[in-house]
Amino acid sequence: MATNRSRRLRKKLCVDEFQELGFELNLAFKEDLSDEAIDAFLDAFLAEAMDANGLDYVGGDDFGLVCLANRGSVSEEQRAAVEAWLKGRNELTKIEVSPLLDAWYPEKPINSAS
Repeated sequence: MATNRSRRLRKKLCVDEFQELGFELNLAFKEDLSDEAIDAFLDAFLAEAMDANGLDYVGGDDFGLVCLANRGSVSEEQRAAVEAWLKGRNELTKIEVSPLLDAWYPEKPINSAS
């Protein structure tokens, strides 16, 4: 693909100055948790960690991507708030929060302008 793209196309593709950042989560639940306890955790996670910080979660119970609910990038402060919320929960045995990454093209490096 050509690298000399119009501003409109760069925005549509979420590249260059329109790059959007997010982060990945990898979680492991305690083995003895019931399905109801996991559902309650996920409900609290979506309300208290995602909605309260203007974020959205795409994925499954134990792995997914966190991105901004609207167009734009997740800030380092939002990422840290989600990580702190997760570390305060006792339902989990493993919490992995990735550094910020390109939400649309995870293999691409983060632009220094982002």
